[in-house]
Amino acid sequence: MLDLAPLLTSFSIIFLAELGDKTQICAIMLSSRSSARSVFMGAMAAFFIVDGLSALLGGELLGLLPRNMIGLAAGIAFIFFGIITLIRREKSGCACDYAGASFLRAFSLIALMELGDKTQIFSILLAANFGSPFMVLAGIMFAFMVITGIGVFLGYKILRIIPERFLRNGAAAVFIMLGLTQIVEALFNVNILP
Repeated sequence: MLDLAPLLTSFSIIFLAELGDKTQICAIMLSSRSSARSVFMGAMAAFFIVDGLSALLGGELLGLLPRNMIGLAAGIAFIFFGIITLIRREKSGCACDYAGASFLRAFSLIALMELGDKTQIFSILLAANFGSPFMVLAGIMFAFMVITGIGVFLGYKILRIIPERFLRNGAAAVFIMLGLTQIVEALFNVNILP
């Protein structure tokens, strides 16, 4: 009989850990300005590469990466995208709005945020605890799919309710705040956001 405990436990832990997490906020903000499908696919690719491979490969991957440098890089990337969002003109037809750019933007931001994040550590610990990395991988990816789907749906719907100008300024403020938070966390080795 197939043991579903690794799948169900992994799904539950990752779903609860990601609910309201900065990566979900990022997916909401990105999908409010870009192709929802591209943001979803970029985020899922990032989750698979960072968290999925962590579950399959174990702690070795995490040990090779300098967490503070990753935090600084993520912070700078968020501030950069926040400033770009602020200075970009409404309906400018900027190349940033095409699907490939949306995918790459979502992938890069989510991947940077997930490196060394609690869900990556949970993925490693769950795989080691259950000794069933493929069932853990299935559980965590299903959790990321559901939580990212919710975030992308909310972001896509927000665009239809909130005027473009307010949305752009709000997205820029959130990106810059997340960037500054990432930098402070990296420099002072503290956790400000979940």
